[in-house]
Amino acid sequence: MKLSNMFKKTERKNYITIHTSDKKGKPEVPEGLLKKCNACKAAIVTEDVKNNYYICPKCHNYFRVHARRRVEMIADEGTFEEWDHGLNAGNPLSFPGYEEKVKALQEKTNLDEAVMTGKAQINGNEVVLGICDGRFMMASMGWAVGEKIARAVERATEEKLPVIIFACSGGARMQEGIVSLMQMAKTSAALKKHSDAGLLYISVLTNPTTGGVTASFAMLGDVILAEPNALIGFAGPRVIEQTIGQKLPEGFQKSEFLLEHGFIDRIVEREEMKEVLASILSMHKIEENGEDWRQECCQNEGEEKRAPYKGLTSWERVQISRRKDRPVGSDYIHTLFTDFIELHGDRYFKDDKAIIGGIARFHGMPVTVIAQERGTTTKENILRNFGMPSPDGYRKAMRLMKQAEKFHRPVICFVDTPGAFCGIEAEERGQGEAIARNIYEMSGLKTPVVSIVIGEGESGGALAIATADEVWMLENSIYSILSPEGFASILWKDSKRAKEAAGVMKLTANHLKSMEIVEQVIPEPDNFTSANLEEVADRLDRSLKKFICEYMEMDADALVEKRYRRFRRM
Repeated sequence: MKLSNMFKKTERKNYITIHTSDKKGKPEVPEGLLKKCNACKAAIVTEDVKNNYYICPKCHNYFRVHARRRVEMIADEGTFEEWDHGLNAGNPLSFPGYEEKVKALQEKTNLDEAVMTGKAQINGNEVVLGICDGRFMMASMGWAVGEKIARAVERATEEKLPVIIFACSGGARMQEGIVSLMQMAKTSAALKKHSDAGLLYISVLTNPTTGGVTASFAMLGDVILAEPNALIGFAGPRVIEQTIGQKLPEGFQKSEFLLEHGFIDRIVEREEMKEVLASILSMHKIEENGEDWRQECCQNEGEEKRAPYKGLTSWERVQISRRKDRPVGSDYIHTLFTDFIELHGDRYFKDDKAIIGGIARFHGMPVTVIAQERGTTTKENILRNFGMPSPDGYRKAMRLMKQAEKFHRPVICFVDTPGAFCGIEAEERGQGEAIARNIYEMSGLKTPVVSIVIGEGESGGALAIATADEVWMLENSIYSILSPEGFASILWKDSKRAKEAAGVMKLTANHLKSMEIVEQVIPEPDNFTSANLEEVADRLDRSLKKFICEYMEMDADALVEKRYRRFRRM
């Protein structure tokens, strides 16, 4: 039969479906030419799938990627050097048929085990890679998998290199019993030593990542990424349903579910994975031009001459601080910094959208930025809970600060909140403890911290990200024990006396500067909005250069002592 008679091609958008049949109506296609999508059931040309990052061009379903293909997709060409090839576990339990099964898989997959490790470069950034391959016993973790990962992490620690592991696993390898279980401890311990050496670990979760792998190396990344719609969980959905006798909700344990619940930093499409990894690696690379940056930024630009404070009343400044068109935290992040990578979640319960944070560059220097975010439209206000963080938001902020401490990045916080959220769920999850923990940890953070009050800064909800080396205020921002309405309601039993309360609370920038509660007041233009934010941003830029230059030069213990003395004198 001629090839032209075998195939009928139909082109649609970016994919080709091939309809084939013999005289009896049965499929008759050369082996390997077509691949069936498990999601939409379409038959797709295999070459089209390969050229599309192993993504179904019809429904965007993600096919599993072989380990060597993954290396080709993310590593610079010709840079991968495989480590520990040929490492095998044997049969620790003398499990019947286990050795034969392993040998058969080795021949079929051309892999020695379910993970491949080695060293490579990603956009010129040297990195140690571990890539699990689901074709090999569903990438279950036995001795060889744990040993290869532990050895790779140990070598990365010795060579002071970051680690990236692409996880894909059904969990522990049953045929190796307790020996498999011990690999959870082994890999976690190796990663702890790597972390204690101040080195970066990026975990990338693919479909599926379950069981003992999820409960060990997969969830221990400084940054945790995931592919879309990947199944991620300790117990599989079938096990959970059988155990509790309930039907699980749609999307349960998928990447999107984990992002919403605070367990991963970001979902990354396969097409952009290499560039995202390269950006994160670059942020954590020791800058060769660090001295040049310091020389540039530490030049004395002189003190800015400014007009005296405009004659506004305290209540008028309160009203200005609350204006809906006033710039919000995200405006400052995108104006002052470049290459911002937002990181999500508290790793406990939720990604609180009232606090945003991540890593960025300030004149080329990596920094951690955190902002209380109100939003600018009614829809955004609701999404951001009007800038009132829950415990999850404060725990996210602290996670990012501890990450900054590990990599010795300065922390820049933008304060803008009417107070911490006071709801049933906030109390259930420990609002007071979360705020207290932030203040406690920030007081001893061994990296510079500056907090800038850009709007309202009220109550412990503000202090939870303002226990800093220096606190600055915009000219028409406020910083106080609570709102004037709350003050009047508590002390005078009449919230209508808020205007009077504002006058006695000494909550404005000029009051707090004179009381030495804040170190600097940043002038604002009249009718301050995002349209003239650049004017304020330029002033902040100069002040931040000076702050970072001065404080980054300080010894960590001296820095912490200076911060302690700042609060001790108040």
